[in-house]
Amino acid sequence: MRIPLKLYGTFLTVLAFTSAQSQSTPEPTPTVAVASDSQVPSAAPPPAPPPAPSPEAPRVWKLGPFDFSGFTDVYYSYNANHPTDEANGKTNDLYNFDDKTNQVNVQAAKFVVNLDPKPVGMRIDLLFGRANELYHSKRDTSTDNYIEQAFLSTKPGHTHGTEIDFGQFVTSAGAEVVETTLNWNYSHSILFAWAIPYYHFGVRSSTPITSTWTAGVQVVKGWNNVNLSDGGATIGLTSALTKPKYTWSANFYTGPANVYEVNNYKNLIDTTLLLTPTPKFSAYVNYDYLHENSTPTVSGSTTTSLHYQGIAFAARQQVSAKGAFAARYEYFADGEALSTGFNQNLQEFTGTYEYALLPNLLTRVEFRHDWSDVDFFHKGNTDLVKGQTTATIGLIAFLGPKR
Repeated sequence: MRIPLKLYGTFLTVLAFTSAQSQSTPEPTPTVAVASDSQVPSAAPPPAPPPAPSPEAPRVWKLGPFDFSGFTDVYYSYNANHPTDEANGKTNDLYNFDDKTNQVNVQAAKFVVNLDPKPVGMRIDLLFGRANELYHSKRDTSTDNYIEQAFLSTKPGHTHGTEIDFGQFVTSAGAEVVETTLNWNYSHSILFAWAIPYYHFGVRSSTPITSTWTAGVQVVKGWNNVNLSDGGATIGLTSALTKPKYTWSANFYTGPANVYEVNNYKNLIDTTLLLTPTPKFSAYVNYDYLHENSTPTVSGSTTTSLHYQGIAFAARQQVSAKGAFAARYEYFADGEALSTGFNQNLQEFTGTYEYALLPNLLTRVEFRHDWSDVDFFHKGNTDLVKGQTTATIGLIAFLGPKR
């Protein structure tokens, strides 16, 4: 099962430029499945078409013009391979924020302060727990400062709803977000963890072109970078088309970065089609393609042209006022070991059941199986095998008044 590279790459390139590039979703119509008004508000439109809302999430606390909200997310994960500390730090391979296994751990604790831009606003998201440790570890470790986002916003008058943000903000790419409460499954996808950036530092804008189409431009300091000054500016082009029964987003990031004595130039194409045929059923398809040119800055190395790509399918069915089932399947081709460090083709299937125990308390129970065409997953102290099976239960407590 290999995705035709030239076909998908060419198609998605045309797609990204003809639809205008994505992010910054416009104000959704009531029939589109988006995060409910009871979830954490954003000073800027959400970075990708968000999934259907979790039932009975709490509203925010208000103090004057400011909104305050947050949550705590605790989990227990079981890995049938029983990887040890000596093997890989006792973690689930490929996982990011709920990666610690065979133990209870805090995936995330978060506190948000938000002021809507009328015409000037701001937002600060403080992130704690395992999510904070991994969120800042991809490259610029000097920003391990508990800040997920911190930016100023403005909506200038007579600009037809244009919003401009400056600071650190989450990426526009991907079908999922950092907060698992806003995703359909408890664990994050391979594409979220291995194919796209987490955040950017710079300036972004979004403008409603029509009543259903919003486009934007970003100028940022590469991927997951606040303090490092090497490389050059990365340009992001974003687009979101929102209709009553679907939302189509496309993102394109392109730019250089000097990393580990090599000049890297990355081009990322990301697109998500979110289908919302009924109020209780939603599905999406997410595709990512990255091409990277690397030129050595020291002798003894060679110029490389590498790529990876992946696709994810997911669906969510609300089965009661408090319960829902979700499923996800992914295929990720890292044929040149660019992302995972192994030349491999990865697949995973995840099934999740969620139930709102109380208006401010949500639980999720999940089964997940990952597999590869090479021995990649840690087992015991020293073994590597082709598969990994995990079971996880998560408990999320929201801060804020009840609905």
